[in-house]
Amino acid sequence: MNIGMAFKMAINSVMSAKIRSFLTMLGIIIGVASVIVLVNLVTASTLSMRSQLESMGTNLIQVSINRGGWGQTRSVSLGDIEELAEENSDLFEAVTPLVSGMGVIKYGTNNVSSSLTGVSEDYLSIRSREVVDGRFITETDCDNRSNVVVIGEYIRQELFGSESPVGQTVKINNEKFTVIGLLDQKSSNASSGSDDDIIILPYTRATRLLRNANINSFMVSAVSSDYMSEATEAIENFLYKKFKNDDYYNVLNTAELIDTIDDALGTMSLLMAGIAGISLLVGGIGIMNIMLVTVSERTREIGIRKSIGAKRKSIITQFLIESAVISCMGGVIGIGVGVTGSYFVCKALSMDAVPLSEQTTVIAGSFAFSALIGVIFGLYPANKAAKMNPIDALRND
Repeated sequence: MNIGMAFKMAINSVMSAKIRSFLTMLGIIIGVASVIVLVNLVTASTLSMRSQLESMGTNLIQVSINRGGWGQTRSVSLGDIEELAEENSDLFEAVTPLVSGMGVIKYGTNNVSSSLTGVSEDYLSIRSREVVDGRFITETDCDNRSNVVVIGEYIRQELFGSESPVGQTVKINNEKFTVIGLLDQKSSNASSGSDDDIIILPYTRATRLLRNANINSFMVSAVSSDYMSEATEAIENFLYKKFKNDDYYNVLNTAELIDTIDDALGTMSLLMAGIAGISLLVGGIGIMNIMLVTVSERTREIGIRKSIGAKRKSIITQFLIESAVISCMGGVIGIGVGVTGSYFVCKALSMDAVPLSEQTTVIAGSFAFSALIGVIFGLYPANKAAKMNPIDALRND
């Protein structure tokens, strides 16, 4: 018997008992679909986090000073950081302090709670953002502690609708401010908690509004991503000389964060695939059980074939191909279910779906594994069929 004929017989066998074949495939379908959905969810999370970090700039370094316990006021002045940047102009491009807190912004009868961020005029270049309406904060605004703000797209939608916010007067924590600019929209869906949910004001004004006299956070941009390691090391050396203890500060750069996230989520992806792969093994056991039943049902057929000269290899090939066909058909259906399911799950979780071009590895791997499961778990029933004595097989009712 050639391979083509064995394959044709396998298809006929599967189609002659559709319900039983489908139930046999169910474990493989669930296993393959689970692997694809779980891996795609981890991949979508990775892409989302990478996108958020990269939107901050691949040359961004964040510096935070631990304030210490009660009565301690560890801090670094903006002048110190700016002096460090000037002395290492070949490494650093711009510096801005960060003064953060929460506040309620009101316009007319509308109000929204949002994050307040006090920065300097260099914030735009560091974060690679633009003002699409009006202007950004200037050095003069910072020097004069001006009551001016720049808002994100989410704040505009919540307070002003389609109206231009520039020139309007709003209240933040019951103090009046003038909106001088609108930032470009960063996220596909301007929503609460996104990069578009932000209110920016001069850092000198933010320290008073938020009653935060000490500036403990800074953003620094390196001249390029190629100098991230050197720039990070220069900041760490400067802070260690000042505090004599590396527990008093944290220095993070986006490149390291991206690498850390990739490593962590890559490991999680393998773990998820392994867990989902268990259901594939269960499906394999189901295939083996059905193939044993099939061998029992076709005992006389096996006896007739062996009595007219069918070789052991031919019998094994026939049943292995039948087992592999069942498993592969389940794998194909599982791929369809998994790809479709992962798309809708990602959308339900407000994440961008993983492009099909980036799913080829997990799809090919899932299909190959399902085929392998069919061959491995079909081996015992096929071998049992091949070992039958033709005389005993022909006597079977």
